[in-house]
Amino acid sequence: MTDTTHGGPPENRPSDDEPAPRDDPGARSPVSGGEPGDGAGPSGGAGGAAGGSGAGRSGVGGSDAASSDAVRPAAGATWRRYFSVRAGEWLFAVLGLPVALVCGVYALAVVYAGTLLSLTVLGLPFVVLALLGARGLGAPHRRLVGALLGARVEAPAALPRPDGLLARGRAVLTDPVAWRTLLYLVLRLPLGVLGFAAAVVLPLACGWLIGFPLWGRLLEPDSPPGVRLDGPSVLLGLALLTGAPGLLRLLAGANRRLAGLLLGPARAQRRVRELEAARAALLAENGDRLRRLERDLHDGTQARLVALAITLSLTEDALAPAAGPDLARLRTLLDRARSQTEETVAELRLLTRGIHPVALDGGLGEALPGLAATSPVPVTVRMDLAERPDETVERAVYFCAAELLTNIARHSGARTADLAAVVRAGRVRLTVRDDGRGGAAPGGGTGLAGLAQRLAAVDGTLRVDSPPGGPTEVTAELPARL
Repeated sequence: MTDTTHGGPPENRPSDDEPAPRDDPGARSPVSGGEPGDGAGPSGGAGGAAGGSGAGRSGVGGSDAASSDAVRPAAGATWRRYFSVRAGEWLFAVLGLPVALVCGVYALAVVYAGTLLSLTVLGLPFVVLALLGARGLGAPHRRLVGALLGARVEAPAALPRPDGLLARGRAVLTDPVAWRTLLYLVLRLPLGVLGFAAAVVLPLACGWLIGFPLWGRLLEPDSPPGVRLDGPSVLLGLALLTGAPGLLRLLAGANRRLAGLLLGPARAQRRVRELEAARAALLAENGDRLRRLERDLHDGTQARLVALAITLSLTEDALAPAAGPDLARLRTLLDRARSQTEETVAELRLLTRGIHPVALDGGLGEALPGLAATSPVPVTVRMDLAERPDETVERAVYFCAAELLTNIARHSGARTADLAAVVRAGRVRLTVRDDGRGGAAPGGGTGLAGLAQRLAAVDGTLRVDSPPGGPTEVTAELPARL
């Protein structure tokens, strides 16, 4: 593991012999979010080491207070998330019961009747029609889960329609989507009953238990009060009512996972779609790169070569005038031709570097520190490269790191950044973190959506964690071998 710091103007990186400069006491730090004059330094008040004396709430003396202040809001947020149940989750539990009952009874009847008719001539035609019906019921369930639970379930591929009645029947009988949808209808029946119980029956029962002392006095006013039952019934009702939101959220999560597992495309179909999308993205990227290269060669290098040819023609004319060669003009033309040649060579080098960076000849261990050294924001580089990935993977990681560091310099307003690259067990993980303003998201004009598509072309993924106010952490993972 190597750990080095690169980039940024040297005067902004304090040495070990002099203290780090303090911020203006009247200015709010955009990183730490502290109040004016709290002594928060550029590193976000990390124990007061980079923020001067550390006398504020992030310093050593205020660590206990900071911990207690941070725990209380975190605990309050946890309780709020526990008791906050979305309206769609409650509606799904209530409206999903009749749907689950109808579809569950249909699925059980299909299984029962198909088993009985399996020994007769009507068995296979009945199962084919039943599976077609089950496949058709998957679409409204996907829409219901998406509308109320907010979980988008991708539709599976259409059923193939080969020629011939027997071939179509065989395609239906061997369709994994239909069988998985039938299993979903069966499993939705108990989940629907439990969801309705958690959304309606349990709150009503809790209300009855909490009001048990009142109901007893209203229904039997002459009977002695049951003191032994009043207290336990109220406590039991409050305990069950406290657990109702968590149970409802748990069942909603189970319904989301069940729908994503059984109503979406099969794993093989999903993999085929991912590979098709990756191939399309790779072809589009290569096409764009070739068009950019052609445009740069036509507008830049070709124009310079034409200008060089004109200069050489003028030089040839200056060599054979009637009064003899003009040495001063020849010297000027030769100097111009030399400068045009150097500019053309430099531009060709720049174009070839965009195709394959020369820094990658030595691998990521040499390329990433060199890339970080060119960043205007100081970048700490950490690398743990147990093996060398494929050349295509190295190029993808290099361009991903270059794009992320460019985003930090242009959009984040960060003071420092961290770049970590780990290659282990056949996987490559690149993590870029900054202490900027946050709020980065794919599609926000920062190129993250295109970066995710380029990583998908090499079977990679991109995760963005950038809450408002920062910090931002972007992680790219991809296989080391293709």
